[in-house]
Amino acid sequence: MSSVELARLLEGFQAFTWQNAVMLAVGGILIYLAIAKDCEPLLLLPIGVGCLLANIPVTGMLDEGGLLKIFYDAGVKNELFPCLVFIGIGAMTDFGPLFQNPIMVLLGAAAQFGIFGTMLICTLLGFNIREAATIGMIGSADGPTSIYVAAALAPKLLGPVAVAAYSYMSLVPIIQPPVMRLLTTKEERRIRMPYITKPVPRLVRVLFPIITTLVSGLIAPKATPLIGMLMFGNLMRESGVVPRLTQASQNEIANAVTIFLGIAIGSTMLGSDFLQLRTLFIISAGLIAFALDTAAGVLLGKVMCVLSGRRINPLVGASGISAFPMSARVVQRVGQDEDISNFLLMHAMGSNTAGQLASVMAGGAILALLAL
Repeated sequence: MSSVELARLLEGFQAFTWQNAVMLAVGGILIYLAIAKDCEPLLLLPIGVGCLLANIPVTGMLDEGGLLKIFYDAGVKNELFPCLVFIGIGAMTDFGPLFQNPIMVLLGAAAQFGIFGTMLICTLLGFNIREAATIGMIGSADGPTSIYVAAALAPKLLGPVAVAAYSYMSLVPIIQPPVMRLLTTKEERRIRMPYITKPVPRLVRVLFPIITTLVSGLIAPKATPLIGMLMFGNLMRESGVVPRLTQASQNEIANAVTIFLGIAIGSTMLGSDFLQLRTLFIISAGLIAFALDTAAGVLLGKVMCVLSGRRINPLVGASGISAFPMSARVVQRVGQDEDISNFLLMHAMGSNTAGQLASVMAGGAILALLAL
């Protein structure tokens, strides 16, 4: 074997750096969390694999025409994959609990405070406004929206932002309860909320996604791609006339896009770009954003509790974030820790679905102000 041939065989080892080694370990940890701990496996598993592939040197997959480059350009750079994911989310979402108690939309809006609070903190710490907004969007508790905004405003932050967003979404049952208990009294957590059992007319369910798309499109035009696809999926669900398309959106399309989206995100986690001090800060800022979201929702819930004559349990404000339906389940569990017969789930679902809409609107507002 000639020296030239031997050099070619060893090319990968020669180009291998300590950054690659660290990121291979990070990819392995993500895969471990997905498989062993069941932490958001639908995203963390493909993200981990994408991270492994991106950090194997001289494969050419990140070059123009390479596999990972194609995935990124075809679905993340042009924002296609997040929009397709939102069709599936809309097809799976029941806005019935929100219709039963429309005032919950205020809690969904309040719980977006973490986005703007974290954005302000990042700006004060020296990040430019586009980077600060991208980091703040982790507080949307909405992976596709975070990715959508990051791809438009700060593509180099896409990897850490996506990993932080999905990691903290899986940790909602750990992050939220301490904040909820800190800001509420035992008596407040025991408040029972009356149920409204009047059925929602089918016409209302069908008109809601149409009207929401039109109104939100006029208020925040940059949010229209995401909100439009979310509402399109919901319209298919509520119309009842296209069950095959609804099922495909919930299953085949959503599953296939999730695979490609995860691998494309993982491909951005190249060691030389990812291993920087700001990456650790971004991950820390994401935790702050989730805590601020929860606190703002609970505090408004306390105000509404007083104004309603203690007919609203402040805990439901915590589910105003977009982590659906995990946050609503957390509210139910914390409420039942104080009173096993207290059933807050459906009220929390209303706040949770409102948070989905509010997070997309917040992302659209940021893009309208900052996108070129």
